Amino acid sequence: MSCGWHAHSSAWCYLKKGLNIEQPVDCERALLWCGCRLRLGGRRRDGEGGTMSVILDLSYVYSIIISSVVAMIYTLLGGLYSVAYTDVIQLILIFVSLWVCVPFLMTNPHSLDISLTAYNQTFQTPWVGTVELDEAGKWFDDFMLLALGGLAYQAFYQRILSASSYTQAQVTCFASSAFCLVLGIPSILVGAVAASTDWNSTDYGLPTPYERDQAGSILPIALQYLTPPYISIIGIGAVAAAVMSSMDSALLSSASLFSSNIYKNILRKQASDREMQWVIRISVVVVGMAGTALTFLDSSVLVFWLVGVDMSYTIMFPQLVCVLFFKMSNGYGASVGFLMGIILRFLSGEPLIGLPPAIHYPGYRLNKEGNLTQYFPFRTAIMLMSLLSILLFSWLASIIFNKGLLSEKWDMFKIKRKEKPTARAADSKKTNSANEEASAAKPLLDTTTC
Repeated sequence: MSCGWHAHSSAWCYLKKGLNIEQPVDCERALLWCGCRLRLGGRRRDGEGGTMSVILDLSYVYSIIISSVVAMIYTLLGGLYSVAYTDVIQLILIFVSLWVCVPFLMTNPHSLDISLTAYNQTFQTPWVGTVELDEAGKWFDDFMLLALGGLAYQAFYQRILSASSYTQAQVTCFASSAFCLVLGIPSILVGAVAASTDWNSTDYGLPTPYERDQAGSILPIALQYLTPPYISIIGIGAVAAAVMSSMDSALLSSASLFSSNIYKNILRKQASDREMQWVIRISVVVVGMAGTALTFLDSSVLVFWLVGVDMSYTIMFPQLVCVLFFKMSNGYGASVGFLMGIILRFLSGEPLIGLPPAIHYPGYRLNKEGNLTQYFPFRTAIMLMSLLSILLFSWLASIIFNKGLLSEKWDMFKIKRKEKPTARAADSKKTNSANEEASAAKPLLDTTTC
């Protein structure tokens, strides 16, 4: 929610005009996100324990199932209302719990002052690193991925379009972006304390979590071994709240996408409101079960998260930009850009899922761990190529059909411009526009019930 300008009237145009070619991708991303959040709430295999199993010693299966069932039940019962109100409670829990744990971590007897270990070798390497010039491309690619990848996530617009006014939506975006920075501070401090700790003096022992490849679980490990037991329990509240907050959003957004864009628009256009409510309920259960099943397929939460945001950045983000800011964009360009993004992304490879690259970009070489890595910002390059493809083929399709080079019967997306409207039609259009503006004061998207 880092960009408030998405909340103005163009967001409403996105909902009305949206190129539905991207919606199946968002459903898949929601499934990956469910799996990602559930795995955070449960336990990662290969020794990388999540919060529940590290601190409470719960079974992996039980942790996953409990998290999934709880999220599905209150999403089913309350729809967007339950998601919104529980998000408020969860946000408070995250903020309070993390900041309560920080003083205990900073003052524990096993760790040195983090200001001393920032640039000096002590028990471990300094926790402040450096960016080498030959790695700048990869860092830039990761930065753009994190900054822009989430902007095409449907749950974001579900919140924005449910606001009572454009002003409220804008304020929500700007406030949340600032609040995200505040919430990120405890995470940095936890990592700094862990890098400043003599783990040999704790019950955890040596080697360090980083050497055991457990860096992804450093929060629960630090809470368990560096804080009193009652503080560890408070820390669970922060992580559990984050897990539930993300999963319920993914459940509701994917269910809404399927029910509105596929079931209502394609399968059963005459479906009643009552029928749509049951479709959403069933979709929530199906998506929840599918996300739960995904957690048993891979050992790393990073895989689910990165693949999800990667799909959003390289495939969905270019279409979002075109829909919002380029009136010439149409379904033909969106289809080509969609295929271009998927093909290039698969050909570029992904080591997290064991997919070897077929395209070797400049700077492709071994990293410090001995693994072949793409140091060129290839994700950003794919995103830009997909964006240009949408614009180019939208323009070409517009010329082909508007110039009569192809018969109108071949125009699947109906992009051919119609004759100029008569005076009566123009007045009717103005009236409809006025009605749309008047409706802006009402909630922009109704997903309040399931």
